[in-house]
Amino acid sequence: MTTDAHPSAFEQLDLPDTSLARDTYAYAAQATPAFIHDHCVRSYVFARAHAQNQGLRAGTDYDDELLFVSCVLHDMGLSEEGNGDQRFEVDGADIAAAFLRERGVEERRIAVAWDAIALHTSDGIASRKGTEVALAQAGIATDILGVQRESLPPGLADEVHALLPRQDLAYGFSDAIITQAKIKPHKAPPTTFLGDLLRRHLPYGAYPSWYDLIAAAGWGDKPVGVTARRRAETPQQVGTLFMEYLEAGDIEGLVSLYEPNAHFVPTPGTHLVGTDAIRKAMQQMVDSGARLKLEPREIRQVDDVALVSNNAILTGVGPEPVVSTTTEILRRQPDGGWVHVVDDPFFS
Repeated sequence: MTTDAHPSAFEQLDLPDTSLARDTYAYAAQATPAFIHDHCVRSYVFARAHAQNQGLRAGTDYDDELLFVSCVLHDMGLSEEGNGDQRFEVDGADIAAAFLRERGVEERRIAVAWDAIALHTSDGIASRKGTEVALAQAGIATDILGVQRESLPPGLADEVHALLPRQDLAYGFSDAIITQAKIKPHKAPPTTFLGDLLRRHLPYGAYPSWYDLIAAAGWGDKPVGVTARRRAETPQQVGTLFMEYLEAGDIEGLVSLYEPNAHFVPTPGTHLVGTDAIRKAMQQMVDSGARLKLEPREIRQVDDVALVSNNAILTGVGPEPVVSTTTEILRRQPDGGWVHVVDDPFFS
């Protein structure tokens, strides 16, 4: 029997002490980096704690050995051996199934392990696929994102981390996905979190977003409902639309030119944050009969962020026109439109 990377792990963490569990542990330890392997073991310990918290009994309500095997093998798709041409979750499930089949595990149990591994990043699906699958996904999510960590027994996480240190797991895990996907982009479909990760590490516009896929579908679909309002296709158009919406008294049109948590300074010393506050400010401007004239000064665009400055003349809000030089930070949205992140006419 292969020696454990952590000789005391089975005893200290009370891991399932079966031949299959020991073989699985040793196989994954050899195939994956220590930070990945330790994450997989921690995921099992947290999954087992969630089971206990739900009143589930090992051997009666769920197959504890199968839960352990599924957790320990769930990231085999990030190993050199498991780096195939599918999503890493599916590659890992196939590798795990082959490993278990070689050891004579029944096909019905292999099918459960396959689902647990292939679906471990699928929120809302794994939880409906059976007890072992749901528990594995819950334990993995706890160790990566801290989901349900508050329900763990006091001191358990500290005990596990003392034996199996995190080693900045979440970032190392992300880097492993990106390393594979840069070479094989098809492993990170655009509509998955894998695609989102890859998109952030490629040149701007190199990897399609959901709205890019819609535009390229060839069916000619046009925006409807909440997406039907005219977008600012360039940073320059944001100011033009603002003037049009203000003159038309279109409150929601004005609000649509700001991100949900945007910052807006309607008057010197007044700093507003968020859609509700900005909507009230726009309502006041419309009610006062305000009009705005903007003349572009400078625009600096880097990928999907732009720094914009305009000469502004605001009338209708007082006895004299308000003259200012704006400082605006705009960001391109997933649908291709540009909106404000920061809008401060008085920053200078």
